[in-house]
Amino acid sequence: MRFVSVFAVGGLALGMAACGEAPSESGGTGTAAKKYNACMVTDVGGIDDKSFNTSAWKGLQEAKAADPNIEIKYVASKAEADYEPNLTQYVNQDCDFILAVGGLMGDATSKIAKAHPDQQFGIVDAKLPESNIYPMQFDTAQAAFLAGYLAAGMTKTGKVGTYGGMKIPPVTIFMDGFADGVAQYNKVKGKSVQVLGWNKATQDGSFTNDFVKQDEGKKVSDTLVAQGADIVMPVAGGAGQGTTAAAQASAGKFNAIWVDVDGCESTQNCPALITTVVKNIPDTVRDAVEKAAKGEKLAHDPGFTGTLANNGVELAPYHDFDSKVPAELKAEVDKLKADIAAGTVTVTSPAQPK
Repeated sequence: MRFVSVFAVGGLALGMAACGEAPSESGGTGTAAKKYNACMVTDVGGIDDKSFNTSAWKGLQEAKAADPNIEIKYVASKAEADYEPNLTQYVNQDCDFILAVGGLMGDATSKIAKAHPDQQFGIVDAKLPESNIYPMQFDTAQAAFLAGYLAAGMTKTGKVGTYGGMKIPPVTIFMDGFADGVAQYNKVKGKSVQVLGWNKATQDGSFTNDFVKQDEGKKVSDTLVAQGADIVMPVAGGAGQGTTAAAQASAGKFNAIWVDVDGCESTQNCPALITTVVKNIPDTVRDAVEKAAKGEKLAHDPGFTGTLANNGVELAPYHDFDSKVPAELKAEVDKLKADIAAGTVTVTSPAQPK
């Protein structure tokens, strides 16, 4: 959810606050006909969510850095009502590629794409029926499975927690994988580590119903910690920073696992982050835009699905926790990653990309 140098977007966002678009970075005098315009619409999480909006923008910046004929800009949506007009304005501005970020933008993107069948769209975290929308999806259940196994091996209370921003597939897929990873650890080790905040069988759990408000994230994780969790994985975009900040302030009472973008590169709370369940959105977006700018067709089918096997999803380094994670547990996680990538261990979730 709500998807490093580019992640120092706070200043960038301030500089663009007046128009919500990136300034021209070409610095050249090439003709407009030679330019390929890639335009991005964020969801309500905004450009500085330290999550999938931020990482999608990084992908566009990397595409521009690789090909100076690519021009990029974005507009940040303040509310869901902004999605359709923001997408439409980019159609009217003759953008060559319009990127919608996040599953919440699915309905609006379908509607606008259907009305403009010759316009190339892309979307992160969804696959929509329209053939002119290139889907970029991520089987994060696979990497979250590793995080769940890791958390189960690291907990001292025997309880770990997770919560989401909203009950939507791009969120619950993380929670499913996390819960199953804990279950795998229990099965292998004969333990009984509990998962708080999510029940995979009933597909029900704890949610902030928000991807922005950090106090809502803190409120939910405070409840989980009060119930005994000493490791919490928020899947709530910027709202999750309420949890990571509280974890750092707790001086070790509890720690966190971040999602989407390596939290040690995107947040200020690295000392409290064991690892991150990473969606490699930057590379995926960059590759799509670079191909399209060269005239290659972005095929709706199959689109792109990131897995452990193709490095579309992964666990980030342990950073400050590297010396705290037992060598045996590291080896078990590495072996599990290889087994999942090879297909000898299967990870399932109702929310997995179809």
